[in-house]
Amino acid sequence: MLKLIECPRDAWQGHHPFIPTEQKTRYLNLLLKVGFDTLDFGSFVSPKAMPQVGDTAAVLAGLDLSQTNTKLLAIVANERGAQQACEFDEIAYLGYPFSISETFQLRNTNAGIAESVERVKFMQTLCEKYDKKLVIYISMGFGNPYGDPWSPELARHWVEELAGLGIGIFSLSDTVGLARPEVINPLFTELIFSRPELEFGAHFHTTPVDWYEKVEAAYAAGCRRFDGALLGYGGCPMAQDDLVGNMPTERLLEFGVEKKELPPINHAVLGEAMKYFRKITV
Repeated sequence: MLKLIECPRDAWQGHHPFIPTEQKTRYLNLLLKVGFDTLDFGSFVSPKAMPQVGDTAAVLAGLDLSQTNTKLLAIVANERGAQQACEFDEIAYLGYPFSISETFQLRNTNAGIAESVERVKFMQTLCEKYDKKLVIYISMGFGNPYGDPWSPELARHWVEELAGLGIGIFSLSDTVGLARPEVINPLFTELIFSRPELEFGAHFHTTPVDWYEKVEAAYAAGCRRFDGALLGYGGCPMAQDDLVGNMPTERLLEFGVEKKELPPINHAVLGEAMKYFRKITV
């Protein structure tokens, strides 16, 4: 069965103008009724860097978690953000973007790779203390546009290094849409075969024409965890000037139907959520 992680935070983090908190809350409350495994709902980062997610704590206060099995994930970029996120019992997962591109790691978290390793150590200890799980996003996992070193071996190296710290969930991130099936499939195959005790996911950014081949390549290698954002909105504003959109969740749903591995989804609420999201992001 596919494990679907819906990422409204990634969809709106770079959106302008500011979406009112009550509108974000209403949208998330709809998504909580759809049947997603996890909702990447917000981020505890500097509001100066990401104004759109500066109200994450206020949004969380308005969420109704009384009748949902969907778990909440918050992205953090440093120790302070991790500490903030851990103050909320409602949050099950902390997500940290660990780039194997030095250039992008500095742009995205204001820290290099070496310092990020120390941050991961701190965050993992914090998660163990507060009974949460840390998800590491291996960003620029399939290449980068900066000329920094990249290879499948380098991606595997950093998974091995961080797994040694106790991390159990890794999501390989195609941050700027560079991933190709001939790279995706062998990388996932090697990781899943060599470390079956770990959970691996795919966070693809994609154009409308090449989404299927990316998902199929990861699926054929054994990946069953996929991130998406309804309507393909968003992308990483720290990556480049021309954003490559997120994997549209509706395409992942089509894929799940095709493979007969779609979890139970409330399609009526899903349609209502998509209609409302179009309204608030006009």
